[in-house]
Amino acid sequence: MRTDYLFTSESVSEGHPDKVADQISDGIVDLFLSKDPEARIACETLTTTQLVVLAGEIRCKGVYEDGKWAPGAQEEIEATVRETVKRIGYEQDGFHWEKFEFINRLHGQSAHIAQGVDAADNKDEGAGDQGIMFGYATDETPDLMPATLYYSHKILERMAADRHSGAAPFLEPDAKSQVTLRYEGSLPVAATAVVVSTQHAPGYDEGEKEAELHAYVKRVIAEVIPPVLLRDTTYYINPTGSFEIGGPDGDAGLTGRKIIVDTYGGAAPHGGGAFSGKDPTKVDRSAAYITRYLAKNVVAAGLATRCTIQIAYAIGVSEPLSLYVDTHETGTVGDDRIEAAIKAITKLGGLTPRAIRTHLGLNKPIYQPTAAYGHFGRKADGDFFPWERLDLVDDLKAAFA
Repeated sequence: MRTDYLFTSESVSEGHPDKVADQISDGIVDLFLSKDPEARIACETLTTTQLVVLAGEIRCKGVYEDGKWAPGAQEEIEATVRETVKRIGYEQDGFHWEKFEFINRLHGQSAHIAQGVDAADNKDEGAGDQGIMFGYATDETPDLMPATLYYSHKILERMAADRHSGAAPFLEPDAKSQVTLRYEGSLPVAATAVVVSTQHAPGYDEGEKEAELHAYVKRVIAEVIPPVLLRDTTYYINPTGSFEIGGPDGDAGLTGRKIIVDTYGGAAPHGGGAFSGKDPTKVDRSAAYITRYLAKNVVAAGLATRCTIQIAYAIGVSEPLSLYVDTHETGTVGDDRIEAAIKAITKLGGLTPRAIRTHLGLNKPIYQPTAAYGHFGRKADGDFFPWERLDLVDDLKAAFA
């Protein structure tokens, strides 16, 4: 195991074109789940210059049944999309919440997919697709997230808050960050480089205005990253120069293209499936949430300082095919014993898709806030997402008492 190395993670803002697409898709998930907690949604979004396109499959009582939209349903979908873009802050010539063309190509869920997922007299509800999912936790930060990603997210969250409040009126919605930390052993000891590229108002790419923007960004970095880490740090602020054209006008956006930003910043494996736009019968989403939940509780219980958990499913099959725990040689007990303890905790009700949704309360319209600044280590409306709870700590400790 290396004891001295550099590691880097990146984040993107809520105004990044791919994140605009993710938030729209999850806005549609929330809309349908608010109508029908058992709704099935797989919504993909494309954003580009003055255009938003929805595509995918749905099944939702009272909204889309027997191949027909309920009266007013399509208008409500469009209103949700436009309100999402408005909240992000796009009122630009190339992308404006009131002016973009909107195309809805959502349609009914395939009957062949539905038959594998639905419960029946002779089978439990199955997974919505095959796949492998990973969860991860580390004691590097208070939220048990990798420090490189944690600080990358926090920089952009702070900038977005200042933009919305008017404290930084020169900022526009699109932005990216990147943090490189030097590690000694398993601990970050210095930020060697920080990169921030932010869309800005006209004129903030030269002279006094450029200096004002750079000073602001450095101040945010200094308030987010602990001073002890900011020694001999190299700063790259808008290194390409002007960044006035951004968002979907600058680059097309698609749902599900920022999966490493959504998870652990590259510090842990990723199964490949995106989260946004999917209802919780899709194990790409729900099983990734339960593995994060389990890994976080393992670390919080003091059983390891790092933990990766993998789970695998087959479409239409309710029970997982495998459960794998790796504490990266930091465990206080054997990894096989942690696996056994997880399987034995009765309050989980097992690791079937239905048990996961029930335990974490996933059949609710809670998803749009997840679609920017990561799905893990975060709060919404003052409370952690349900998969961030630490309510298994006592059970795990008791298993090894």
